[in-house]
Amino acid sequence: MDSLILNAKSYIKRQVVRKSTKSEVNNNSDKKKRKHKRNTNYRNMDDMEQYLHYIGGGAGALALTGVAAASAFYLASRPKEEKPLFPLDDQCIYEKEEENGPDLIRVSRFFKDAKEGKFVSFLYPDSRTIYESFRRGAKESNNGQCLGWRESYSKPYQWLNFNEALLRAKNLGSGLVSQGFTPGTNTIIGVYSQNCPEWILTEQALYCYSMVLVPLYDTLGPDACAFIIKQADINVVFVEDDAKCNLLMEKSPRCLKKMIIYKDIRPATRQRAKNLGIEIIKMADLEMLGSKTNHPEMPPKPSDLSTICYTSGTTGNPKGVMLTHENVIASVSAVIMQQGEHRPRPEDTMISFLPLAHMLERCCEIAMFMMGGSVGYYLGDIRRLSDDMKALKPTICPAVPRLLNRIHDKVMGEINQSFLKKMLFNMAMNAKEGEIKRGIIRNNSFWDMLVFRKVQEGMGGRLRLMLVGSAPLADNVLTFIRCSLGCLVVEGYGQTECCAPISLTIQGDWVPGHVGPPVPCCCVKLVDVPEMEYWSKNNQGEIVVKGTNVFQGYYKDPEKTQETIDEMGWHHTGDIGMWLPNGTLKIIDRRKHIFKLSQGEYIVPEKIESIYSRSQYVCQLFVHGESLKSCIIAIVVPDVDVIKCWASENGISGTFSVLCNHPEVKQLILDDMITKGKDAGLKSFEQVKDIYLHPDPFSVQNGLLTPTMKSKRPEIKSYFKPQLEDMYSKLT
Repeated sequence: MDSLILNAKSYIKRQVVRKSTKSEVNNNSDKKKRKHKRNTNYRNMDDMEQYLHYIGGGAGALALTGVAAASAFYLASRPKEEKPLFPLDDQCIYEKEEENGPDLIRVSRFFKDAKEGKFVSFLYPDSRTIYESFRRGAKESNNGQCLGWRESYSKPYQWLNFNEALLRAKNLGSGLVSQGFTPGTNTIIGVYSQNCPEWILTEQALYCYSMVLVPLYDTLGPDACAFIIKQADINVVFVEDDAKCNLLMEKSPRCLKKMIIYKDIRPATRQRAKNLGIEIIKMADLEMLGSKTNHPEMPPKPSDLSTICYTSGTTGNPKGVMLTHENVIASVSAVIMQQGEHRPRPEDTMISFLPLAHMLERCCEIAMFMMGGSVGYYLGDIRRLSDDMKALKPTICPAVPRLLNRIHDKVMGEINQSFLKKMLFNMAMNAKEGEIKRGIIRNNSFWDMLVFRKVQEGMGGRLRLMLVGSAPLADNVLTFIRCSLGCLVVEGYGQTECCAPISLTIQGDWVPGHVGPPVPCCCVKLVDVPEMEYWSKNNQGEIVVKGTNVFQGYYKDPEKTQETIDEMGWHHTGDIGMWLPNGTLKIIDRRKHIFKLSQGEYIVPEKIESIYSRSQYVCQLFVHGESLKSCIIAIVVPDVDVIKCWASENGISGTFSVLCNHPEVKQLILDDMITKGKDAGLKSFEQVKDIYLHPDPFSVQNGLLTPTMKSKRPEIKSYFKPQLEDMYSKLT
């Protein structure tokens, strides 16, 4: 509190000097006004305090000092209200698909031609491909900072300017051509690396010669990586380091002939690659080769394929989502258009930590480069992300709910330890939420300085825009983030198949619980899902999308493409949505039994259930997860005979119901399930973190099974709601 008073006095001193100087100049000819100004404006704090002592003594002076300081602080930092770009109770335009049809098509208000069935393809004529967008950024920034990195936590960020990045990308692409790779979309090249400047240099190198990029990432696993390399017939992969080289070589397909490495690797790794017939080339050597050969560039067209982004969102092998340059630029342009005055600027800096292999992060970075902004990369340890942000001081940050949930939980853990802290926090939240409702977005209020400064400084202290996606964000967490960070926070919904965004909340809409109206590059409608009793006439149904951001299909998989894109060109997302009265979209369910955890990972419960059913102790089970949680749990009906036999051998007595409540029995079953999961290759997020043992089987009679003996998932979820909630409450 003492530091708060000192800060306020320092602030009033600066404001008083500024105001008194201005008033003396303006009123120099008027003696009466000058005299009055001497009583109310002071050249320094000492003058003011002398006057206060004169009119009321020490105590009065102290009180008036505080009042004057607070008044001047308020007047100097008085916020400006931002008006919404259009009425918040009517956020999209809609019309009938057919004159007598039941389906309402919703389009964006941000694009005037949307109601005529047209969609945004680009924002700037000189930026219709990813190749062109990078060059536009170089002009907009006047060759400003582009790619930032640092060698360690003790060192500052260093930067590569746009022109230098363009030259290195050109040389790298020329080097690939010298190695025998033909320019054009028939050449498909992989990248296996965490976020770093080299990733972007590789991407731009490929686009200099119209090649196609395929990102690989760790959570795919060796089998999926091998499948992708084989299906796309990838001959060369850019690889970050020694560890990733060895992971690729675990099940390396024969088509893989070269690996281009960003960092040095061990001699043993080189020898292993040689034994497999794979050539290892340093990226720096390839750049040098390209600078000597200097092959002429062959830029892509908007309709050319830019990337095949593999998604493991469903069962079986990953699917390759084919996205053109137009798809990507349309998506990026639509979001920039919707940002209005908050859009990225050349002076902006973005922190990069979400996987570049996913389209959310990739589109955010392309948007930054298009507008001439810079991107700084974290060192790779998500636990020390705050250290990177403090060093970089970003102004823009894409985020996912898992990160924001951690920030919220950490703050609440500290607040709940003290009654005084909790009281001040609640006062601050009420005050900031009140400002947000009036369209005020700022981080310089009294409450920011007193309560939220630590949170803001933990993210660099300069954030002005945050985009949240990948999974749903709890209402209370979204409101907390908006209040504590004092920046514009927008939440979106999208899919890889739609090049990230489908809908996005708009500036001025402070109400949580929805994902905004459609973005200007697409239109959205809801279609009936009879088996789940969702009807479009009730403004509920499966979300289907059409527009310039919708993908071209799944690579070498026409059957799944036809399942997803209908004959009219509508992409069926599989998500169930609901239109709110104000024209915004709310996600309420998933058509297939697949859901996302809060970190954005997909869960297929039937697959996990089939694996856990191999346990001798398990008779029936139901795996459950929620999009606001980071782990899964399960209801388990144990095998009565096996459990009673084990209990007898271990000296544990009691009825079957009593045994189901015994902690040793629960631990026995949980441990065996985890072992079976590991043996089957389940990832850590696919393993249950807690179970509840139930003595009575699921049956047709109790309404938990269908006549064909399949689990009624909604009914089981409802039946065991108290137990599921109790398990999650203990895990948080």
